[in-house]
Amino acid sequence: MVGIEALPERCAQINAGHSYIGDVSSADLARLVGEGLVRATTDYAAPRTARPASSACPTPLNANREPDLTLVKEGARELARHLRPGQLVTLESTTYPGTTRHELAPILEAGSGLKAGVDFFVAYSPERVDPGRADYTTHSTPKVVGGLTPACAARAAEIYRSGGGDDRAGRDA
Repeated sequence: MVGIEALPERCAQINAGHSYIGDVSSADLARLVGEGLVRATTDYAAPRTARPASSACPTPLNANREPDLTLVKEGARELARHLRPGQLVTLESTTYPGTTRHELAPILEAGSGLKAGVDFFVAYSPERVDPGRADYTTHSTPKVVGGLTPACAARAAEIYRSGGGDDRAGRDA
């Protein structure tokens, strides 16, 4: 899976196999990077060579205590310029229900000229780690995946089950 990261230094860290996530060991990350299953880049054109693209933009709370989707929307606009048929885009940012359907998919469609759920796949797989809780980690918390359509959900589930990095072929997020 190609992850698009805004910070070049974080990309370098990930691609060197050094984890900054407390419950993901650098050894595990280094293995995934070494096997070609995970790669981080600042280049939005990079997913043209690998179908799955993950968007995990920060969503800090705004003044109304709601997720600020500025970076998610900016990232979607840039990714849309490079989107291709058959590609899977997964939103992994922490946000409210409906963001994938009402925010991400329309931006991707408008910028690409493609139809979500028909020409490309859109899914949501929220971060579900509770920082500071040793009993709920990335290893012990089940991964939840939803898609814009049943085909989107199936494609995303297939990719996550496979380890997320290969180019194998896709409800309400």
